[in-house]
Amino acid sequence: MTALPRTVLVVGSGGREHALVRAIAASPARPRLLCAPGNAGIAEQAACHPVAADDVPGLVALARREKADFVVVGPEVPLALGLVDALAGAGIAAYGPKADGARLEASKIYTKEILQKYRIPTAPARFFPGAPEALAWLAGHSGPIVVKADGLAAGKGVVVARDRAEAEAGVRALSQLGGQLLLEDCISGEETSILVVVSGRDYVILPVAQDHKRAGEGDTGPNTGGMGAFSPADVVTSELMARIEREIVKPSVDAIAEEGIDFRGTLFIGLMLTASGPQVLEYNTRFGDPETQAILPRLATDVLALLWAAARGGLGGFRLEVRPAAALCVVIAARGYPGSYPKGRAIGLPAPGQLPPGTAILHAGTARDAEGRVVSAGGRVLGVVALAPTLQAAADRAYAACAQVDYADKYFRRDIGARQLRRR
Repeated sequence: MTALPRTVLVVGSGGREHALVRAIAASPARPRLLCAPGNAGIAEQAACHPVAADDVPGLVALARREKADFVVVGPEVPLALGLVDALAGAGIAAYGPKADGARLEASKIYTKEILQKYRIPTAPARFFPGAPEALAWLAGHSGPIVVKADGLAAGKGVVVARDRAEAEAGVRALSQLGGQLLLEDCISGEETSILVVVSGRDYVILPVAQDHKRAGEGDTGPNTGGMGAFSPADVVTSELMARIEREIVKPSVDAIAEEGIDFRGTLFIGLMLTASGPQVLEYNTRFGDPETQAILPRLATDVLALLWAAARGGLGGFRLEVRPAAALCVVIAARGYPGSYPKGRAIGLPAPGQLPPGTAILHAGTARDAEGRVVSAGGRVLGVVALAPTLQAAADRAYAACAQVDYADKYFRRDIGARQLRRR
């Protein structure tokens, strides 16, 4: 393997990026770490620069100015805008797909067409140019349906409708985002997330995680960007994982390559485990948030070496080492999220030495005010992550740490991982 980079720039400002910064900081290579724009927690481990994640020219200029050897792109928007293409043009290595690969997330219709073309298991769907055509089709449909906006919507472009009235409301709401609409048959089962580090036709499958999308306990309320996650997910047995790799992961990686896309980054495969087998719900083209917060602590592998190998086309034969432990992430959100919520509220955090063992607080929507206090600056504010020998122990530690956070507007689900714990 080539020498690891000495200066690494991480792009983004959320909990996923804090998890990446923390993992890269633990590399034996001890790289100089930069982040743009970062947040209050990331600033304790990396030099943060006030360049927005969607400012492609500004990020390239920053990487050049700071002599970054390697750029790790966290969010989907800069990928879709062609940040990796621009960095390649400047001779700077990056982890993340170019714009042609990022289209797999930027367009749900494009992904569905790929799935259909290569006969990768997925729910039947139909596409509409706008609300009038979708509503006309719904007039003859009465059962559950999933309504999706075609483009990027920060995890909020999906409505799972139980009947025609909810579907029509979903069509009207999502049509306000602009672009085409996708109406998909509603399939049932248990959802899980498969994150795959891809480099051309080579790939490494990361530990399986499960996310909690709904805002309310018991999986109720509106969809969010994610309220918590845990890993491993027992629902994916070794036998099922072999089937997922055979029927979905390898065919997906090969299909992307067949389309002429040199994909070097994370292929996030959202799955529904139905009675007839696993089916693809979506592709994302970056690390998931909050899945990443639960997956990275379980890796004994040098994360920087893994990402560098993928970006450089050296992933073939890479051996992933996984700790035999469980990890759980609880997202502390601002009350009101994903609707309107207050910002600028002071947050009191325990010192690291006061936290339960194996526990860390990752920042997502935070900043520092003029007085230097940590304050809320987003809907998902913190991610409390715990690593422990069992999932129950990880949950106990994470929730004990949540109780130590002094934040008047804090809201978090108290049932992260509960379904798996009940099964056990």
